[in-house]
Amino acid sequence: MTSCGLDFGTSNTTLGTLSGGHSVLAPLEGDNVTIPSAIFYSPVHTPLIGRAAIAAYIDGHQGRLMRSIKSVLGSSLIDEKTILGKERAPFRRVIADFLRHIKVRAEKRLGVELTNVVHGRPVHFVDGNPDGDRRAEEALLKIAMDIGYKHVLFQYEPIAAALDYERQVAHEEIALIADIGGGTSDFSIVRLGPERARTAERGSDILANDGVRIGGTDFDRALSLSHLMPLLGFGSEMKREGLGVPNGYFHDLATWHSINRLYDPKLIRELRAVEREAAEPQLIRRLIVVAEERRGHALAGEIEAAKIALADAPEAAVELDWMEAGLSVGISREELASGTADLAAAVAQRVDACLSQAGLEAGQIDALFLTGGSTRLAHVRAAITAQLPQARVAEGDTFGSVGLGLTLDAARRFGA
Repeated sequence: MTSCGLDFGTSNTTLGTLSGGHSVLAPLEGDNVTIPSAIFYSPVHTPLIGRAAIAAYIDGHQGRLMRSIKSVLGSSLIDEKTILGKERAPFRRVIADFLRHIKVRAEKRLGVELTNVVHGRPVHFVDGNPDGDRRAEEALLKIAMDIGYKHVLFQYEPIAAALDYERQVAHEEIALIADIGGGTSDFSIVRLGPERARTAERGSDILANDGVRIGGTDFDRALSLSHLMPLLGFGSEMKREGLGVPNGYFHDLATWHSINRLYDPKLIRELRAVEREAAEPQLIRRLIVVAEERRGHALAGEIEAAKIALADAPEAAVELDWMEAGLSVGISREELASGTADLAAAVAQRVDACLSQAGLEAGQIDALFLTGGSTRLAHVRAAITAQLPQARVAEGDTFGSVGLGLTLDAARRFGA
């Protein structure tokens, strides 16, 4: 099969093909079919991607790590340049480099050239901005063509998840698909069933489609600002009465695609001036350590790991011994839930929007299909299920359902 389904996610990426009539995900890093959406640029070798990229950064190799690169789609950053070693390169190239590596790896494992792709996309790249949404898809289309795909089609990610879920449906039903990923939360209401699955054109089965640009990275950011950044001076005061330490440093440090701003030598000199005038200079000193040692991405990774751990454990800790002996911060599941309750509520509100769009009542939804890593967070899951108390809750491959569904769609639209 020369066709594939590509789920380029904010946090993770998968690529699927059809094998023996079945939709399967291709191994992209060793035996792993899911690869972190990360790329590391080094002055001494070609870019590294995935776990290898993160490991190179953590091991202290010289270079620049970039994660959550999908988030620049739909933002002004897509048309800007960023520093990669001694050159300034457009963000478009960063995305292209990552997706080219994915394509080459998959082709090597499969032994065929991949020419056709159904590319996943969120319902909204940009909330409330149709023009921005269109530009984001156009940018992704051009990137896909530039890296060697000859035919590119798009499918909404929750619709792809619905196609994967449909394989376990024994009779016709109406399902609400909730795909809560790293960068967006997407919902669709779809008519599904064995007979409908045999139909090539499924447009009439899509009853509603909605989404919001809130995902796992937003929960990471909120958790970082509430628990980690105060240890570095966030919310503290300057010696001058009524003047606080500027908040911008901390918001940049808590946001994946802005972290590198703190590594600028000019900004580090600025931080030293802030330290001299800060009421609690020891806190700013910690921030300077992070900037000088380029540990911002490591911090972001540690807060993300703590969030993930809280999906299964009541408490998690972020150890900061490297910053200051004995320094650590503990986070409870209750603190995560209370600190990000507004995000969970905003995500769940899209269920009502979908119901309204479809002209349905909550009781008419037969099944609620949950996919995406953030559905593992108990309070997010509870906020969504509370909107549909009578619906049967079903689950698929947390990180693979969208990719598998995109592959099924590629087989249908391009031919097996």
